[in-house]
Amino acid sequence: MTSLMWVQAIGILVIFLVFIGLMMTRKLPTILALPAMAILFAVIAGVPWMSNDPEATTIAKTILSAGSMRLSGAIAGLVFGAWFGQILNKVGITKSIIRKAAELAGDKPMIIAILFFVTASIIFSAAGGLGMVILVGTIVIPIMLTAGISQFVASIVVLSAVGVGALFNVSTWAVYVDVLGLSVQTIADYTLVAALPLIIVSLAMIVFYIRKDGKGRKAWAMPTATGTGGDGRKVPTIALISPLVPVILVFAFKLDIVPAVIIGAIVTIILTLPKRPIHVLSSALVEGIQDIAGALALMIGIGILLNSVMAPQVASLISPLIESVLPSSPWTYVIFFTLLSPLAIYRGPLNVWGLGSGIAALFVTAGMTPIAAMLALRVVSNVQAVSDPTNSHNVWVADFTKSDINEILKKTLPWMVVAVLISMVIGSFMIF
Repeated sequence: MTSLMWVQAIGILVIFLVFIGLMMTRKLPTILALPAMAILFAVIAGVPWMSNDPEATTIAKTILSAGSMRLSGAIAGLVFGAWFGQILNKVGITKSIIRKAAELAGDKPMIIAILFFVTASIIFSAAGGLGMVILVGTIVIPIMLTAGISQFVASIVVLSAVGVGALFNVSTWAVYVDVLGLSVQTIADYTLVAALPLIIVSLAMIVFYIRKDGKGRKAWAMPTATGTGGDGRKVPTIALISPLVPVILVFAFKLDIVPAVIIGAIVTIILTLPKRPIHVLSSALVEGIQDIAGALALMIGIGILLNSVMAPQVASLISPLIESVLPSSPWTYVIFFTLLSPLAIYRGPLNVWGLGSGIAALFVTAGMTPIAAMLALRVVSNVQAVSDPTNSHNVWVADFTKSDINEILKKTLPWMVVAVLISMVIGSFMIF
């Protein structure tokens, strides 16, 4: 690299660090930081704003216009996933599953916590987003507190379930398809590598803190979580399998995300037979899109940033820096991503909903296999999903349970890093 290129590379690195700081301190929202960073990277690297050459890389056409559409497949997956989640809510399946779990658990705090962890994980595997977390949380948290479970433990039960559910929620997989060019089946093949250690460690964490914290104060009366649909009719027991339908179709039948979700929605309607099925389908779509508006904006920003860092002018400056730290053996791969896994929180450089997608693309450009990059990004996302204080669902859960959000971070982070370590060790043997 020439001296000018080194100056440009340092300039990009400075911009990168400044924007990380702005996002971590919440002085600049991620949905604005990502496209702003993308434009500044391109300007520093000398990418022209426009060009008469239709094949030339430009800020206006390549980065902003094409970048905003880059993750269109992932955006479609999110929309259909949110739609399916609202359908489950409207026909009463979500509340029915929770009620069944509460009936099975009785009044035993440990069993209640574990059953709600499993139940919420299944629900979140079908539908994510803050709306679904609020819906589930407002039902299960009061039940746990009434049973004498502490506010902190009630919080981590829900947040751990969010992390597990996110790994199996096929509507979120499309971001890895679009960013790294992997097939849905490849992502499915490695899902258990990221999920099983998280499930085991989460269960161990819940049991540990229940025994350590003892009982919390018995706040709130147990809500009436009836097993009826939106029209007041009882939900058939067979319909409770509906959240698993898209997951089974993707894992067992190798179906793509959008058709799997559509079939899941149709099966749900058939099994529950709501009085106004057309209204359920149409209103669920509108409300589902409202739930994920922030995530859609983030995806557009991520696409813009991806096209920026992969522009030839920018990539030629960043790639040498990435290559110098890129892990090249199984153990350096494990150590590198385990030690740096906390960088997934506070919208850091390993956060897939921030800079992580761009970093992963650069890893691949620098020589890492797409599968290795995908697995590492999915595994460290467990830290972000459970512990990150900037998550909207972490903020809501902490406020609802009257817990300290920073205490949740401090107490869950060591457990999540252990889960990352186990997954990375297993993954290293499969990849290298």
